[in-house]
Amino acid sequence: MIESKYLKDNVQNIQRLLAIPGLKDFETRNLAKLLRLSKIREYDNGELIIREGDEDPWLYFLLAGRIRITKNNVLISEISQIGEIFGEMRIIDAQTRSASVYAVGKTVALGVDTSAKGRLETATTEERDERLDFLLLLYRIFAEYMSIRLRATNEELIRAKQEAEAIKQLLP
Repeated sequence: MIESKYLKDNVQNIQRLLAIPGLKDFETRNLAKLLRLSKIREYDNGELIIREGDEDPWLYFLLAGRIRITKNNVLISEISQIGEIFGEMRIIDAQTRSASVYAVGKTVALGVDTSAKGRLETATTEERDERLDFLLLLYRIFAEYMSIRLRATNEELIRAKQEAEAIKQLLP
């Protein structure tokens, strides 16, 4: 993995973030906060990004390439849509990583260090309110992505149940 330093909240970096579909609703001040918690991470083909069972604090936005998600060495999904979030479940439920994620080909992600709370610590009520607004927006984005994934999983489950029922009908 090649990793940048924490990003600076300049206009160029904020414009890059606005190109990520999941971040289009963020205000500039919130994007600046996100940048201060973020690094660009580049991975080679087959390189491990997230290890199932780990407790790392990183959340990712896919910027380029493709990822493979596995659980117990079984393929769950491959994702190549730019802006897709991954690694969010650990951030939401504070449990260990539920799956492993590998780079497929050259892959670039925006890694957000969610343990760096000190970078967002504030003193005034107004700043605390801004931090809360930022976190609420981030969780709303998580919820939207998880809803899309849950709908896709439901469709896959229905197809699997229909296939199982068709096979049962063929058996004596």
